[in-house]
Amino acid sequence: MAKEVPIKIEHNGAWVQTKMGIAEDRIVIGDPVARDIPYKSVVDLEQKKNQVIITAGSSPEEVYRIASVEKVLQVLKKFIIMSCNAYRLNAYFMSPAIRGGVLVKDAQWEKGAIAVVKTGIWFVSQTNQVCIPLDEVASIDLTSREIQEKDLNVVKIDHLIDNEVVTSFVLCPLTTLQVLYNFLKEATQDSEPAEALDPVTSQVAMLVYSGMDSHAIENMLQISQKELDAIYEKLLAMGVAEVLCIRKEIQLTAKGVRYISDSVKSSTN
Repeated sequence: MAKEVPIKIEHNGAWVQTKMGIAEDRIVIGDPVARDIPYKSVVDLEQKKNQVIITAGSSPEEVYRIASVEKVLQVLKKFIIMSCNAYRLNAYFMSPAIRGGVLVKDAQWEKGAIAVVKTGIWFVSQTNQVCIPLDEVASIDLTSREIQEKDLNVVKIDHLIDNEVVTSFVLCPLTTLQVLYNFLKEATQDSEPAEALDPVTSQVAMLVYSGMDSHAIENMLQISQKELDAIYEKLLAMGVAEVLCIRKEIQLTAKGVRYISDSVKSSTN
C-alpha cells in the first residue's frame, strides 16, 4: 500500500493540490493528473528549491513538476534514484570535498550509490543526497588520493556551486572506477568546447576565472574595450562563458558639460 502525502503538481499550466502515493516501485498521483509513474520509467530527475522535476517514459517523454515539503521530496528522490532508468553503481563519495583549494570542514566519505541521469550526477547515502548538474561539470579525471594511509584511485569531479569551483570524489573498485570514468566523460562531452581557444582568448578566460574585471584585463593585456568585447563574444558563442552584467559607457551632454563647468567655477570662487 502506497503512503499518500499532499503535494502540488503543475497541470495544464497551473499548480493544483492533490495526493501522491509513494510505493516501492512507483508513485501514484491523484486527480486531476491521475498517473502511475513506475520508477523504472524515469529517465531524468532534477531538483529546484522545493520542487522536483521528473521526466518519464519515451516517445513522448512526460514531465512532472512536483512541489512538497523537504521530507517528502527526500523520500521521493531516494526511491527514484535507486530504481530509475540510469547508469548506477554502489560507491563511496565525498561531495563537496574541496572548495577554493581548501578541504571542506567535516567532509567525509559516505557509503551509498551514484546514478547518472540525463541532466545530472546523483550521489545518495543513508542521510544525504547530492546532485551535480552535468552542465556544471568543469572536468573529470582519474587520480589518486590518500585514504587511510593508502594511495587509492578515485574519480575527481570539478564542478560549479554558486559560480565557485569545488571538487567531489568517487571511490569504488578499480575496474568499476575505469568504467565509471569513461561513462562520465561520455555523459559530459557535450559540455566540452568544440574548438580550441587561441592564446589571447585562453588568457582572457584564465583572467576571468581568476576574478579579474574587464577594466583590469584591458590594462593587463593592453587591449581595447572593443577587442575585449570581441573576445567575450567568442567565449559566449562557444558556450564557455555567460553574461554577468552589461557595462555601460557614457559621455556628457551639453547640459552635463555645463553642470560640471558651473561646479568647477563655484568651487574656485
